[in-house]
Amino acid sequence: MYLVFDIGGSKTRLAISKDGKTLGEVKVIPTAQNFDIAIVELQQAVMELTGGEDIKRVAGGIAGSLSADKSTIHRAPHLPGWVGKKIKSSLEGVFGCDVLIENDASMGALGEATYGAGKDEKIVVYLTVSTGVGGARIVNGKIDQSALGFEPGHHYIDGNNTLEDLISGTAVEAKYGCKPKEINDSTVWDDLAHKLAIGLYNVSTFWSPNMIVVGGSMMNEIGIPINNATEYMRALPEVQLAWPKIQHAQLGDSCGLYGALARLQQEL
Repeated sequence: MYLVFDIGGSKTRLAISKDGKTLGEVKVIPTAQNFDIAIVELQQAVMELTGGEDIKRVAGGIAGSLSADKSTIHRAPHLPGWVGKKIKSSLEGVFGCDVLIENDASMGALGEATYGAGKDEKIVVYLTVSTGVGGARIVNGKIDQSALGFEPGHHYIDGNNTLEDLISGTAVEAKYGCKPKEINDSTVWDDLAHKLAIGLYNVSTFWSPNMIVVGGSMMNEIGIPINNATEYMRALPEVQLAWPKIQHAQLGDSCGLYGALARLQQEL
């Protein structure tokens, strides 16, 4: 039995895989802000999911930046109580086996590139626009190498604001004083599409992908219109021979679990 997980700032998703190739039941629990409490609750959820059966290998993503050896949480804006914690050794204590850990956006990117919208493309960039903005680059079905991970949401769009400062759910709620899903004014969403277009343009010049896959809660039915963002991007000066394809993510909240499954397959 194998297990995959996706630890987000508010929810944690877990699923087992009997064969290391397909996902079974998905269990969702709240992510506790207190690290020690979260570890206990995670252990309880794993016991319920597995019935106490031995786990051979585990892989998953976490909403935060990791140390170079991926053993410690370096930065986690939505889980501040987790910063500095030895996440790898703690999880290995819970699962009783080796654990492969990546940033959650990197796992989501791998999921979409392997099972989702980018599965037929060689170089895929994934952007998740949600509470924050994250992403990663996948090359030939693997998370691309980096010194300290990827942070495309933190590149500056103007002299004062990053992409995350302008289009994330947190930024939109702070500006308009309500949850993004409560905003029905199409002009607001069109303005956000303009800003996302600049981010897409920059990402395409940085990473030169065949496809950019965009997902996250801000890209739902009531959200940033991806077709508008694509049109606005293509109205900007073209500096490469062709624009990358822009696609909406297909796997929804399960993309991180599928990415963890793909990561397990690579190891196995």
